[in-house]
Amino acid sequence: MRRIRAAAVGAVTMSFALAVSACGGGSSTGGGSNDSPKTLTYWASNQGASIEIDKKVLQPELDKFEKQTGIKVKLEVVPWSDLLNRILTATTSGQGPDVLNIGNTWSSSLQATGALLPWDAKNFDKIGGKDRFVDSALGSTGTEGQDPAAVPLYSMAYALYYNKKIFADAGISKPPATWAELVADGKKIPKNIAVLGAEGSNLSENIHQVFVFAKQHDADFFTADGKPDFTNDKVVAAVKQYVDLMAKDKVIPTGDAENAQNQSVSDFAKGKQAMLMWQSAASNLKAQGMSEDQYGIAPIPVQSGTPGTGTQINSMVAGINLAVFKNSHNLDGATDFVKFMTSDEEQKILNKAYTSIPPVKSAQEDPAFTDASNVVLKETLATSAAALPQVPDESQFETVVGTAVKELFSDAAGGRAVTIDSVKARLQKAQQQMPAK
Repeated sequence: MRRIRAAAVGAVTMSFALAVSACGGGSSTGGGSNDSPKTLTYWASNQGASIEIDKKVLQPELDKFEKQTGIKVKLEVVPWSDLLNRILTATTSGQGPDVLNIGNTWSSSLQATGALLPWDAKNFDKIGGKDRFVDSALGSTGTEGQDPAAVPLYSMAYALYYNKKIFADAGISKPPATWAELVADGKKIPKNIAVLGAEGSNLSENIHQVFVFAKQHDADFFTADGKPDFTNDKVVAAVKQYVDLMAKDKVIPTGDAENAQNQSVSDFAKGKQAMLMWQSAASNLKAQGMSEDQYGIAPIPVQSGTPGTGTQINSMVAGINLAVFKNSHNLDGATDFVKFMTSDEEQKILNKAYTSIPPVKSAQEDPAFTDASNVVLKETLATSAAALPQVPDESQFETVVGTAVKELFSDAAGGRAVTIDSVKARLQKAQQQMPAK
């Protein structure tokens, strides 16, 4: 999912439960139609440094679509802090857009509402076929064994961004490849500069990071049959290792416990911070005045060795999907819009603008996606990234475990001990908040 997302809290679990009960096999207004063939509404997620920047990126493309098809697209760019609750409300009321962006980690949860158009073979054929898309992106489009609930639009991976001048001044010759190296490098950074940034109050960022740490500890948050398993020893150790970057290792500053809206990205862009773990950050950094020659990009550290599969995973499969509400009054137009947005031309334009990676194979061949930074991201997606659990309870998982990690960061910032027992207690509380099976 995307970089400025601060996950909706509190109401999410309740809203999701209502959505499932209300929708069942479809939205409250029944099936879709083509009663309004000349208009579409589109909820776009806030991908750029601001909503205004997104409008500047998207509106020319929507105008192009209108010129080609005669269909006018009404655009609304929705902040990440509002998007999930807006979608869940729409699934219960039936009053939503025709087409919308969803974080790829939500695919299975939203699929369970029954409100989204399934992308079966027939629908994929309408947009050029399923085999146009890379496998890693398709792996985050819905529950395994079911037709996807969405189509990949932007692909992203986490990488380690580092300030070249800060590293050179500190005598650090290369980016850290392991967590031990990162902690050791942190001791060389001047005290007036933060070592590593975090968004401690951003539930989604918390989930993305602890998911990777769990993989590196050979652990999963869910059992093979989809049941929460938040308190197993390896998960507890993984969460503790992440929070200990603040609590014990002192590489994440205590002030970052309050970050939820890109503050760590801004600190890095302003030279206040030496390293940043982020999804496809180039456009965000550029918008904040940091030139590409000021930073380097490397894979996220692993426990030992080099990134790869199994315990060498170093990123979740991040990305944005396009979904269509089943009750759209312009189903044909919505499908045409998805085809347009995932065409080779638009994939190149949009992913260049957001410095993300096209999930469409042929678009990835464009020279714009072969520079050093994009090579790191593409290599990560191809060889060392894993999809977050594609289970119906995933959105609740993000809320309750993300909150647990937020509370642990708060403990660390407040000088309270972060122990195996305290981590396990927070995760046990989170597991008790998950829906009963």
